Amino acid sequence: MSQIKIAVINESTVVKDADVAAAVHALQTQVHDHFAPAWGIDADLTIVPKTVRPPDGSWWLVILDNADQAGALGYHDVTNEGLPLGKVFARTTMIDGGVWTVTASHELLEMLGDPEINLTVFVQKGQQNAGRMYAYEVCDACEDDQFGYKIGNVLVSDFVYPAWFETFRKKNSTQFDYKSHMHSPLPLLLPGGYIGIFDITAGNGWQQLTADAAIRYSSRPHVGSRRERRRTQRDQWQVSDVFTPEAASRRARLEAGV
Repeated sequence: MSQIKIAVINESTVVKDADVAAAVHALQTQVHDHFAPAWGIDADLTIVPKTVRPPDGSWWLVILDNADQAGALGYHDVTNEGLPLGKVFARTTMIDGGVWTVTASHELLEMLGDPEINLTVFVQKGQQNAGRMYAYEVCDACEDDQFGYKIGNVLVSDFVYPAWFETFRKKNSTQFDYKSHMHSPLPLLLPGGYIGIFDITAGNGWQQLTADAAIRYSSRPHVGSRRERRRTQRDQWQVSDVFTPEAASRRARLEAGV
């Protein structure tokens, strides 16, 4: 039994509860059997119905519809206890041609790997005061669906191993990701992959390094994304309640016996 407890909550209108149940079974297998042996971090996942408040002390993984959703949970960053909250935008993922379970796997593993979204790896270059910080994100570099894998019938995300962040590693010297698609440490990125970087001397804040010719750009991050949260001061994060207005209304009716 793991110390980290994660409540999975389906607030999406495009994903059925039965599909969430199948996904959670696969995600639990991925965390226990694949991620924990590599990273030493484990967690127990539990589906929490919309009308039930998650257990105290639990982290949340919430399935939502749209990245620009204006309702409760869409823009929030931590649970009502100030604990980590991962957001999966299912409809947005589908419109983009992706698989929502890969997004769920991605967000879950990155929440476990860096729950405070403040870990980085510093790579010094040349002079003493020059270098880059790389965001400690475990799925971004290999996030494209084509590099994912199936657990049963559920497609999940590939993820890097700690060795990928160790720049002293030589090419093909060790395993850099779970599916062994990567042959070198950072800054190697698979097609469709990216990583957040902070150039110490540039003074332009967090940027994004992409696999396409390693282009660096400063586009506005999606609201609710980990990239946005990394660029947002911690005291500006918002506290979330698990209940949308609709769910709160259902809960009130249940408690009133009507």
